[in-house]
Amino acid sequence: MTKAPLAILAAGGTGGHMFPAQALAEALLEAGWRVKLTTDPRGARYVGGFPDAVQVQVLKSGTFARGGIMAKALVPFQIAGGSLMALAQMIVDRPTIVIGFGGYPSIPALTAATNLRIPRMVHEQNGVLGRVNQLFAPVMNAVACGTWPTEMSDKITGHHVGNPVRAAIAERAGAGYIPPGDYPMSILVLGGSQGARILSDVVPPAIAGLPMAMLSQIRVSHQARPEDQERVEAYYAEQNIPADVRPFFDDIPTRISEAQLVISRAGASTVADISVIGRPSLLVPLAMAIRDEQSANAMGLVTAGAAELIREADFQVEDLTTRLEAIFNDPARASQMASAALNTSVPDATQRLMDLIQTVIKKDS
Repeated sequence: MTKAPLAILAAGGTGGHMFPAQALAEALLEAGWRVKLTTDPRGARYVGGFPDAVQVQVLKSGTFARGGIMAKALVPFQIAGGSLMALAQMIVDRPTIVIGFGGYPSIPALTAATNLRIPRMVHEQNGVLGRVNQLFAPVMNAVACGTWPTEMSDKITGHHVGNPVRAAIAERAGAGYIPPGDYPMSILVLGGSQGARILSDVVPPAIAGLPMAMLSQIRVSHQARPEDQERVEAYYAEQNIPADVRPFFDDIPTRISEAQLVISRAGASTVADISVIGRPSLLVPLAMAIRDEQSANAMGLVTAGAAELIREADFQVEDLTTRLEAIFNDPARASQMASAALNTSVPDATQRLMDLIQTVIKKDS
């Protein structure tokens, strides 16, 4: 009996890398593929959303972005060990294609695929090519881009496919938007996979500063870091603002679709989710990002009039209160922002990526 084709997906340990990988895994399984996911212990936190049929393997890798001198000194050895393990496994069960989604944990699988000359490609979610994808792009059969245009070397050809969204998000695509009005309204606050202290510092008092007539209708879903959760909960309670505060929401599709407004970091997957469902947003790019990729991610929504971009240096309580009040007092504008967000989306991104995979395989055969 002939084995089904095998796709190996390699992704780093953040939701930004893992969610597009999950979307592709769902589509590949539906098309009859076998799927293996390789990641690191951080990425393993997200595998609960993957279909059970996906074989998950945690490979040794490392990053120079965290840890002390000794930890950084071990990184090359960890990557080498993971690469040898990946190489051995690909020899035993040769994949039809290997797709990297960025992050240091994708290095072992991409290294092994390159050495074995297996069809391989990377998918870059952000508007700037990441360090690992930048390293491997010259030896890949294709570079798929989620945010367009993607900043990269002129020597590399990118293929715009969009950022695949999970099935749970796709099911909510274009969900009807209820504009602000004299009834319960929802604000969703998202800090990305690492949380965001600045959102926990600024958003609660900004919401509390709204006129009482408006404030009495507002409820909040707020993603906060574990170390910030208790104080954020306490503040909302003191201000009598109904709020659900958690480090992680496992029902993001529902919360986005029910929100009148999203206040968020501008991670590529979050931007894609907001776009596909179609919601107004206030986006606060991560200032410490070396490549400022989150600003690039946000520009599509901002240019379309679907979002406002607020730099961290300008993210202040009084200004945010003013912005919130302006949006909630103008239902027509809020509805227009929601429609504009939907118009920027690439709802068929997963299928575009599947088509590119087939192109790569055919060219190699």
